[in-house]
Amino acid sequence: MRLISLLTIVALIVSCTSQEAPPASRSAQFDGYPQNLFNSFRTDCAGPGDKYIKTTASIFECRETLPPEATAYLILSFNGYPQNLPQIVTRLSSTKNQAGYRVDAELYFLVPQKDGSTLRIPIESKDLDRDFSKLYTDYGGTPV
Repeated sequence: MRLISLLTIVALIVSCTSQEAPPASRSAQFDGYPQNLFNSFRTDCAGPGDKYIKTTASIFECRETLPPEATAYLILSFNGYPQNLPQIVTRLSSTKNQAGYRVDAELYFLVPQKDGSTLRIPIESKDLDRDFSKLYTDYGGTPV
């Protein structure tokens, strides 16, 4: 019973304490190469329907299949080609600079078209930007 009371008091103190959140950003600066971030990214991209791609030495992508409702929406809304299904792509890229490494994230849908081209639809969201900032901070980066 004491533990529950103590946890309640600690939770109340923490919730009342000013907590400064990092800025919402898809970019961050790291002192050194963020190998743990990229290792986790690769590990997280190992589910069914996921495909990890290292496009260059500094660009990594996770391509994921979408649920049927989202797939149908994208095909119908963007004149997609149903024989080649849309995917959601998360791309991380790193660039070496004087301060260490800058990591940038992109998130977008790829919708194959009937003519063989692919339509790229960026996904913009402050909530996602905050999630990226938290992720970067958890791995030792500073959102910029």
